[in-house]
Amino acid sequence: MDDDLDPLWQDLDWAIGQMLIMGWDGTEVTPQIRELIADHHLGSILLTAKNLKSAEQTATLVRDLQLIARESGHPQPLLIALDQENGGVNSLFDESLICQFPSSMGQAAASSPSPSSTSSDHLNLAYEIAKATATEVSACGVNLILGPVLDVLTNARYQPLGVRATSDDPQEVSQYGIAAIKGYKDAGVATCGKHFPSYGNLDFLGSSLDIPIITQTLEELSLSALVPFRNAIATGKLDAMFVGGCGIANPSMKVAHACLSEQVVDELLREELGFTDGVAISECLEMEALQTEMGVRTGTIMAVQAGCDLVLLCRAYDVQLEAISGLKLGLENEVLTKERIYTSLRRVLKMKKGCTDWAKALNPPGISLLKQIHPSHLALSMKAYDDSITVMRDNEKLLPLNESMHQEEELLLLTPLVKPLPASAMTKTILEGSSAKVKSENPMQDKWIHRERSAIMSGEGVFRELGRSLARARHGKLLHTSYTANGVRPVHESLIQRASTIILLTADANRNLYQAGFTKHVAMMCSLLKASGHKKNLIVVAVSSPYDFAMDKSIGTYICTFDFTETAMSALVRALFGAFTPHGTLPGTLRKAPRKAAQSSTGGKAKTRTQHWLVESYDVERDNKGLKDLLFAMARGSAPNHQYFYAFGPESFSLVSSRASMPTGGDTEHEMMMEEQHFVVRNSSTGALYGFCSTYYLPSTSTGVIGAIFVDPSKRNLSIGYSLHRRAVRNLIQKHPDIKQVQLGCCIPGIFPGIPLDHSDIFSSAITPGSTTSTTPSAASSGLKSWFSTTCGWDVSPSSASSPSTFRTRTRKIFNLLLPSLQAWSSPPDLPTTLQRAGVSFDLIYGRTPSTPTPTPTAEQESVLSFVSSHSSPEILHLYRLALFSSNPTYTWIIRAKIQAAGLEGAAEQLVGSIVISTDLGREYPSLPSSAASGGMEFTGGIIAPVVSSSMSMAGQQNLVLQGLVMLGLRQNKRDNMACCVLSWVSNGSSGDGDMRHGQQNSVETLLDMGFEVQQVWEEVTNGVEQFASLG
Repeated sequence: MDDDLDPLWQDLDWAIGQMLIMGWDGTEVTPQIRELIADHHLGSILLTAKNLKSAEQTATLVRDLQLIARESGHPQPLLIALDQENGGVNSLFDESLICQFPSSMGQAAASSPSPSSTSSDHLNLAYEIAKATATEVSACGVNLILGPVLDVLTNARYQPLGVRATSDDPQEVSQYGIAAIKGYKDAGVATCGKHFPSYGNLDFLGSSLDIPIITQTLEELSLSALVPFRNAIATGKLDAMFVGGCGIANPSMKVAHACLSEQVVDELLREELGFTDGVAISECLEMEALQTEMGVRTGTIMAVQAGCDLVLLCRAYDVQLEAISGLKLGLENEVLTKERIYTSLRRVLKMKKGCTDWAKALNPPGISLLKQIHPSHLALSMKAYDDSITVMRDNEKLLPLNESMHQEEELLLLTPLVKPLPASAMTKTILEGSSAKVKSENPMQDKWIHRERSAIMSGEGVFRELGRSLARARHGKLLHTSYTANGVRPVHESLIQRASTIILLTADANRNLYQAGFTKHVAMMCSLLKASGHKKNLIVVAVSSPYDFAMDKSIGTYICTFDFTETAMSALVRALFGAFTPHGTLPGTLRKAPRKAAQSSTGGKAKTRTQHWLVESYDVERDNKGLKDLLFAMARGSAPNHQYFYAFGPESFSLVSSRASMPTGGDTEHEMMMEEQHFVVRNSSTGALYGFCSTYYLPSTSTGVIGAIFVDPSKRNLSIGYSLHRRAVRNLIQKHPDIKQVQLGCCIPGIFPGIPLDHSDIFSSAITPGSTTSTTPSAASSGLKSWFSTTCGWDVSPSSASSPSTFRTRTRKIFNLLLPSLQAWSSPPDLPTTLQRAGVSFDLIYGRTPSTPTPTPTAEQESVLSFVSSHSSPEILHLYRLALFSSNPTYTWIIRAKIQAAGLEGAAEQLVGSIVISTDLGREYPSLPSSAASGGMEFTGGIIAPVVSSSMSMAGQQNLVLQGLVMLGLRQNKRDNMACCVLSWVSNGSSGDGDMRHGQQNSVETLLDMGFEVQQVWEEVTNGVEQFASLG
């Protein structure tokens, strides 16, 4: 023995103890581990998830171990080693004090280099995470991290190592590995690269030893797998190297276990790569194949002979004692020499000196430091996970979900049965609540994923919290079930039929082939349902290996999270619902530009290619059948509260049939007429319509109107809607040079009075005109608004005029209300008396009669039209003209409300309100919500387009007049035995429109008090024509 060593080491039992690293099962010091430290001089401890319950318990446990060593006469503290790679491999879990960070591949995905960054900028995240991780475990007394992972995923798809490795690019693995080493070292913790020579291209099919083997030649290894190890060693900062237990089978090397081979450790690692002074740590020798083939004693001796300095034995006390006796026997039989023992001892003691001393070991910073640094580390964790979420593809622009889904639609989550991660809340709960164990479906490969993984299967419980988070994020119902190797079952088919969007999770589908088969089956079902007109959006999320469907472009929307920890799943939910724009990229050779797809689907700045479709004018004879089929497809693919598409037909969009019987006497009447022109995108070979857009023009106000625009559900996200909109607006501007404004939504024909909204989300703000606050917008509202704004150039937010000559944006909400049980309804008891006291009276105005086929307006009819013209919009005026001149008087008439004009008794009465009454709404107005939309009632009465004077002198009586008009309409419908009544086109005024000419303040609240329910809500948007100057 050299003079530089303490005389204590002359006792070889002490030296042998320093060459072993051992663990045990249990969260407290057991008599066995105490004996190993005190009597067998064990110098290094491996802690696993089974030893650790919390940060505070870990700090106490480690200090107890160090005290045993100190009291037993150890010259230097114990090495306390830990697997804390992050991602799915963490031994220490404490959600209050220890932060979860992404896996190695997740970190690389989150910190992809950009053109503007320097060569080291993108590595800063890996450094910061490594430093943060090491600082946290060091505070608990840990002084050796078994990391970083330096393996290159040469055969990325099929390797169980998966996301624990950085990528398949040797240089990239080197860069991130070296950054992690610097982070660990700057936090004062020793480092250990792994898994030498490589776990990145293992073959599980050709071994008779029940272990994986490396089939690459040394030349191939040198060009790829060995590059990160060589580069890490060259930095001089790598303290130890973990040598794997895999076999090697190539023409120049036949090795059963790498860590037992002198060719691998002494020759390849030490001599060729230059790792002369670092500590070599063997794979755990408790592996079943080794025990069966040669026994632990022989294996321990062979590991030391090969050049290993620390021999790992994870947990079995009898096996650990066998290893100790084996080393002693090897010395006695001179199979091992003292020089060999002391060489390893010097390396181990040198590493200990660099990472610990007794003052540090017995007084770690502990909980006080963890509490201090936790907020900053938590912020780093959230940022890293958000940045790591990678959208490989979003061809159908399904993200974010709150823009592609209606609130009423159902979301389905399909998850595989997976093991909970060793250090997670789920594992903690299961370990505390149950001791049941289920055998793994891939037991052989699981050994090589992580030595300490629990064998507990928890089914869909792993993803239960993900389901809850998704439900909370969308403020609605979520369907959630798991899937297994049994494939698509009837329950899956039923749920897929119900849902409009399916989120399907995979976890290493390339190694669990049932997941790949299930995913392809579901994708085929969605494709077939979509082709038949159903809305079936599929989002596949790879929660482990990103290679599951990375190259399969039949999966149109594909997201990668790189692990399924609680933190990763939380980031996934935020990404799905648009809390941030995912910009992660897949590391390695597949690192290209999924960012373009992600940004285009979530409002980023990436330029997307827009396809321009041929748009043709609608031809009634040619396109009638095609429009019928398109409307039927729309009905099948629409949200539940938009099923009234079933009531529409091609004639619903046309004003031509109603004009024939209208008066055409004077110029004034002519000016009030609406003009129409419609457009289609069609398949000229089959005659099928892919999209339809109706437009109208109101000469009296120089307003162009887009009354409807819709696309076959199976043809969406192909720019058909964009092409229709562009042609429609351009035609309005070019055909009508005097046009002043363009309106989105039209009350007649009333297919779409505006953008359809979800009244459950917006109602609280909708009933207050001009409100600037609202609850979370629905999918229909935010998605369509975003499309009209970002794609079509509309200003959909309220604004005020900068000058009298500049048209201001105007938005207003329009309601369709339903009184479902008309026969059970009764008038408010005090309302007739209140109306009489206020001097409000009512009368009926009938339309044409059969004896007057070409009617001339009477004085009463003229008074109604004049009043509506002054107090409402041109399309409402057009509706009143239809009611007066083209309807059957048996079914339709108008009620007027009048009040005594101010002044002396006997003065003329002033008209203050009007309303259209119909006793068969579906027959007279097929474009209005009729029996199909009101519960299947055969007879549906209607009260249409209430108009009340906006005179300031009448402000206090507006609601009273409205109640009176509606009350009389309901009485008439009830007398005619209508089952229910629809009140259509009730407006609550305009945002950005101060005169209230389109509605009365709080009118909807007033009507709800009378027994109505909100059936649909729309938002009409009007922009000045200058908004579309580029289309002129």
